[in-house]
Amino acid sequence: MKGDMMTDPHSNVADHYTVTGLGERILTALKTAGKDLDALTVDDLAPVDEFHIRGRAATEELAVLAKIGSGDRLLDVGCGLGGTSRYLAAGTGCRVVGLDLTEEYCRVAELLSERVGLREKTVFRQGNALALPFDDGDFDVAWTEHVQMNIQDKATFYGEMARVLKPGGRLVFHDILAGEEGGDLHLPVPWAADSSINHLISVPDLRSLLRGLDFVETIWQDKSEVSRHFFDEVLLRVQTEGWVPVGLHLLMGENSGAKFANVRRNLQEGRLRVVQAVMTRES
Repeated sequence: MKGDMMTDPHSNVADHYTVTGLGERILTALKTAGKDLDALTVDDLAPVDEFHIRGRAATEELAVLAKIGSGDRLLDVGCGLGGTSRYLAAGTGCRVVGLDLTEEYCRVAELLSERVGLREKTVFRQGNALALPFDDGDFDVAWTEHVQMNIQDKATFYGEMARVLKPGGRLVFHDILAGEEGGDLHLPVPWAADSSINHLISVPDLRSLLRGLDFVETIWQDKSEVSRHFFDEVLLRVQTEGWVPVGLHLLMGENSGAKFANVRRNLQEGRLRVVQAVMTRES
């Protein structure tokens, strides 16, 4: 996506996602794929910079459901490489601030926005989603995809987004939740090599938490089945054709295939659910 104890859990999450030299690796992969590095587009970047299930397709669906418009000031929490931020800024004209815990992601997000001519419409900041560095009521939309799985303190995570939203503002998310079957996950998965940074919440518990923060449910869609088919297709393509030059495996490091296969298996066995939702803040 995506504390203070003997080892800082926030550092553990950042370490999990950090890939040294990621910007150069992405540019090299794009060149290998035949892209003109001096004339890159938002669409050229989509296979690698939208680090969530179903990639660009899911972002497009969610933007329509949430009715993102040019007048919106949007906060992309856990923005990763900024792919969603760039797509929304380019496609809707909204103003986007992206925030991510991983400093390397923020640096690469700025580099890629510069490459596609969107530095003026997208701003990226390194920061903690549990202490958002913004004033109350700063945003019309708080958007997040595949971030909360790494965060144990759900109340603060969603409470902070509620705080920075204007009354009537929208919380928009696409997320992985605990399945009704329960049980331990098959690991590793893209967001966690082990259980130490894997923190899933169930569908009923999340709905209850959001109601307690004065959010009203506008749209709630279970996308578990279509997500499983997405992994079926990706893994079949990898088996027959190998990894494409530009893809999410660049972000996942070793065991990319095993991580994808484990998500598919967890979905098949009901250990995971995938949900898209739009909530409105009442006050």
